[in-house]
Amino acid sequence: MTAATTPDRNRMTGLEQLRAAFDPARPERRPGIGKTMGFDVVEIEEGRVVFGGHPDESVYNPIGTVHGGYAATLLDSAVGCAVHSVLKAGQGYTTLELKVAYHRPMTKDTGPVRAEGKVIKAGARAAFAEGRLTDLQGRLYATATSTLLVFEQ
Repeated sequence: MTAATTPDRNRMTGLEQLRAAFDPARPERRPGIGKTMGFDVVEIEEGRVVFGGHPDESVYNPIGTVHGGYAATLLDSAVGCAVHSVLKAGQGYTTLELKVAYHRPMTKDTGPVRAEGKVIKAGARAAFAEGRLTDLQGRLYATATSTLLVFEQ
């Protein structure tokens, strides 16, 4: 998130920053990656964030399925924002590691998908989160684990 999308960010908790960035009344604050890849936040609470999207042919790879980068981006966004939601005012984070496991391919016929990120542990210097990417019937498409560096801004 940039200062343009989250005013007074050093005075806001991570949860407050996320709620400001994804305020439906202020769509111009929506982060660019969601616009580019066609996904948006569905739920935000402390320690848990869900993104939703509907993959189509615009995110296909050369073999005719949704590129793995789509799943990885949704999951990275979900786990990163889950950690962001537990930060204190004046803290920031960055991803140190993201591991994605792909369980089944997606196509445009998969329909809407949800990437849910949850904080496993958040410490003063590091945080750990996990994510699941499912369709509306609960079928699992990908999972992720992430290690994130927490720092003072």
